[in-house]
Amino acid sequence: MMTEQSPPAPLVTVVVPAFNEAPNLEPLARALAAAMPTDVRWELLIVDDGSTDGTPCEIDRLACEGLAVSRLSLSRNFGHQSALRAGLDNARGDAVITMDADLQHPPEVVPEMLRRWRGGNRIVHAVREDSKDSRRMKRWTSCLFYRLLNFLSGLNLPPGSADFRLLDRQVVEVLRSMPEPNLFLRGMVHWVGFKSDSVSYVPALRHSGETKYGIRRMMRLGLQGVTSFSIRPLRAATVVGFGFAGFAGLYAIYALVIFLATNRALPGWTSVILSVLFCGGVQMMLMGMMGEYIGKLFLESKRRPDYLVASSTYGVPVPPAGR
Repeated sequence: MMTEQSPPAPLVTVVVPAFNEAPNLEPLARALAAAMPTDVRWELLIVDDGSTDGTPCEIDRLACEGLAVSRLSLSRNFGHQSALRAGLDNARGDAVITMDADLQHPPEVVPEMLRRWRGGNRIVHAVREDSKDSRRMKRWTSCLFYRLLNFLSGLNLPPGSADFRLLDRQVVEVLRSMPEPNLFLRGMVHWVGFKSDSVSYVPALRHSGETKYGIRRMMRLGLQGVTSFSIRPLRAATVVGFGFAGFAGLYAIYALVIFLATNRALPGWTSVILSVLFCGGVQMMLMGMMGEYIGKLFLESKRRPDYLVASSTYGVPVPPAGR
């Protein structure tokens, strides 16, 4: 008599980009092991993004100790977004969770994310909720950043969005089918749609090391998001151009009236210099804006890969408890 076999437990892959994060990897792996539900299989895929501090050796050491840790080493530092893309391309799970290596994304949120996924959601966003101890200036600048980004890009990213999320296998395959360069995964995940939900979390203090995302990199990421998802800046440039043309026409009429009908036409060196400097600055700004889009076309025409894999090792996923 044949007995029906129960379906295998779902496989959850946790993708973690790591650039010089060796001291954080063992605490992260053990925190995930303690937080992961016992009715799933899971694995931790760490993408070594060209680290120089022994991160690859630390990953291999954790795997030798029996932890379900796999390593994907890139040939050099390609950046956080490209490392995330590499992890998604090589993740094997039915559900894929992306998070940072510094433990500011708390593993304790993972069970709730999986519960929302099992409830039918294809995407589960983890949204940062600043604590009362957070500096007011930090909260204000973060809110301003996301409002400006949403206005210029046409997206609807909530303040506190980060690359801490759960993606269903179907969503991962859709993202893999979008091989566009100049990645902005936060925007891509919102753009693809699918049923989604969100959970909130209070970020913990960084376990070790220094953040790799300074103000310059955040501004670069924001510009990437704006130019990847919208042509609103170009439309704004057109509106500004027409506005200046209209103002110049009105000023020309005014100047002709003054010259022909009055004797008050005096050479104005200061006004001429200020007008030239102001108009020249606006023109340079608009040219730079258009240059961003032209540069993206140039990079895309090369069709170079987002990353190159130097080596990889794959461990055995942790089975559910009791199996």
